[in-house]
Amino acid sequence: MPAASAPPPGTALGLTRILSAYTDGRSETSLDPDLRVFVSDLVRPYGLPLREDLLREGAGHSYAELAEGLLREAVADGRPVDLLILAFDSPDVRPGAPGSLALSRSCPGAPLAFAVCDQGTAGAFGALRIAAAHHRTGGCRRAVVVLAEQTALHYRAAAPVELPRRHCAVVLVCDEIDGTGDARAGGTGAGGLRITQQPCAESAPAVEAVRGRLRSAGAGAALLLDAGLAGEPALGDAATAVAPDGQPFTGLWTELARALPAWQARRRPVVAAGLDRRLGVLSTLTLGAAP
Repeated sequence: MPAASAPPPGTALGLTRILSAYTDGRSETSLDPDLRVFVSDLVRPYGLPLREDLLREGAGHSYAELAEGLLREAVADGRPVDLLILAFDSPDVRPGAPGSLALSRSCPGAPLAFAVCDQGTAGAFGALRIAAAHHRTGGCRRAVVVLAEQTALHYRAAAPVELPRRHCAVVLVCDEIDGTGDARAGGTGAGGLRITQQPCAESAPAVEAVRGRLRSAGAGAALLLDAGLAGEPALGDAATAVAPDGQPFTGLWTELARALPAWQARRRPVVAAGLDRRLGVLSTLTLGAAP
């Protein structure tokens, strides 16, 4: 692999496309007997019982199968992908085969591929943050972040866990853009990715931080909140949209996929904010106004 060189001055990684899709049914890999063996080994030290009913009926979906078609649609222009990151919180039903590597075979080029997990709702923001940092090293001109969640947990957790109502995948395509927001290789960007993540366990500092990001984004900025912030009265007057119920990991991003084209058409900056109260992490994404 050739050595990475610094990206051209004045460029950044910008969000150029976002697609989302729900899927019903199950993946046949949910019936693989190795899944029971894997989950048994995983929970045995903690004394957690298996969900034998889910294992018998074959509940759940493989993330590689869940996102494959959507990913191909998102990169149908054929331009090579340099980096692919799969981010998830609820576990895959095919733990023995890395979903990120399987998905990389659906991309033009030969992307570096890996996964981010066990970071709660902050994981999606973290994956975008990694992609932006990788661009700054000269390591990529196009990055794809795949977000996925599926409905089945094959053991009984020791504490309540919010699972999604439906299987869902989201694909975010990020291209190198210049200072005007134009993607250097075609298409348009919504401004360079600006991601912040900070420890935050209390509502008051989270609200103040989000309001600060909103002021910095500029006049007319749209504010999108996840479930961790949607109920904050102090943000109620500022919120433009909120994530739908029932999709704890992908909900914010499916709403962004739905609303972003209209916000871009009106040249509105966008701030998306999420608070993972369990982990105590506040994450924000700011997108500049589209050209």
